[in-house]
Amino acid sequence: MADRRHPTYLAFLAHRLSGLALALFLPVHFWALGQALQGEAALEGFLRWTDHWLFKLAEWGLVVLLALHLAGGLRVMALEFLGWRARQKDMAAIGAGFALAVGLLFLLHVG
Repeated sequence: MADRRHPTYLAFLAHRLSGLALALFLPVHFWALGQALQGEAALEGFLRWTDHWLFKLAEWGLVVLLALHLAGGLRVMALEFLGWRARQKDMAAIGAGFALAVGLLFLLHVG
């Protein structure tokens, strides 16, 4: 049985959960894009509605999820193509650091 506190298990879990969260977000994204098909007024109303700070926080969360999922996917690809490495914990930490750095850069740019 795998140790559920091991950094590589946490990286595995973060990759799977971020993918699930992104998949759940996708229908909402398509609905938002569909507002543009309803006309300019519908899209403008939707965009005004999303100007709330809570949506800005959710947008930041989405960017972090995307970066986390990207880093996790790159880690899995490295495992597939490069084989098992003794530095798996380091790869997991680099992926988490990458996701946080992207999130912080996004926060600095949004402000």
